[in-house]
Amino acid sequence: MYLAIAGNIGSGKSTLTALLAEAFGLRPVYEAVSENPYLEDFYRDMGAYAFHSQVFFLARRLRQHLLEVNGRTRVVQDRTVYEDAFVFAQHLYREGYLSERDWRTYLDLFHGVAPALRKPDLLLYLRASLPTLRARIEKRGRPFERAIPDRYLLGLNALYEELIAGWNLSPVQVVEADRLDFVEREEDRQALLETLRPWVKP
Repeated sequence: MYLAIAGNIGSGKSTLTALLAEAFGLRPVYEAVSENPYLEDFYRDMGAYAFHSQVFFLARRLRQHLLEVNGRTRVVQDRTVYEDAFVFAQHLYREGYLSERDWRTYLDLFHGVAPALRKPDLLLYLRASLPTLRARIEKRGRPFERAIPDRYLLGLNALYEELIAGWNLSPVQVVEADRLDFVEREEDRQALLETLRPWVKP
């Protein structure tokens, strides 16, 4: 079982990854946010550091996928490489922070390795509105995330909806994170676990 969790910054992916790993005996694979040496610089100057930051994330995610996802029987992953490419990098390209040349180079790297990647058995998409994202970002307390413009988060949300609408690699389960607060409410956590139980075989 390879369960992948998709969602915007602050949607609750890491919390849900830990919850599902414990509940179903899955190996958690987390996003390497704290390891990215370009991230704080990127949020200060997206144009100057967009390519550097995205290539770092792509390299780490591909390495992580090949070593920790492909070779594991039961795994849950916090954000996928597909989001890196078709949400985050594509948004930066559309907004002009990635040049045409850098975007094409990035896609060449992605498409060169993508065929070797294991596809999810189920994709969980955490759909969250801007107020929910803002509240969770504030609670998490990372200074560089608090400075993220609303326009950036809304642009990512729009691309997430595009990604999910065209997703054909696995079944998709949409979790309405505005309504279902598995971070704070025990009853919501249990309801979500019951929904997923048929998918996550022992």
